[in-house]
Amino acid sequence: MTRDQARESARDVLEIIPLVMRTVAAELRSAGELPAPAHFGLLSCLSEHPRTLTELAALQGVSLPTMSSSISAMADRGWVRRAAPEKDRRTVLVEVTPTGRAALDRVARSAEAHLAEVLAPLDSPSRRRLHSGLGVLRKVFTRPPTPKNGRARTR
Repeated sequence: MTRDQARESARDVLEIIPLVMRTVAAELRSAGELPAPAHFGLLSCLSEHPRTLTELAALQGVSLPTMSSSISAMADRGWVRRAAPEKDRRTVLVEVTPTGRAALDRVARSAEAHLAEVLAPLDSPSRRRLHSGLGVLRKVFTRPPTPKNGRARTR
């Protein structure tokens, strides 16, 4: 892919992702499923494993006070709890509660049902192209990032 083609693809991705998320968020809000769209992403992230506020803020690209406020709102709903690991009580991890997992499952089902409804009118060739394109995006975004110097990071 040429640099110009890559930039065009980047513009397309940056244009469509917010449209999809806006559509899903609007549906979830209208259904009363989620008070803030960012909470869905946080619950998804935390369902993988507990994280610190610092990690969450970095992942979401927000300040620590903003993240703390979001976590407090989610804790008030019973979706997350703060916990100190046995090895280091100075560290505070945020973890999803069973109530949070249930909310995440409910919201995911609702979002999936809404997107399925939106995508249902696609014909078979369009559905196959969409599926193939999403597979490409999944492959690109699930591999470890490559630093600017071109060498892959080692762990």
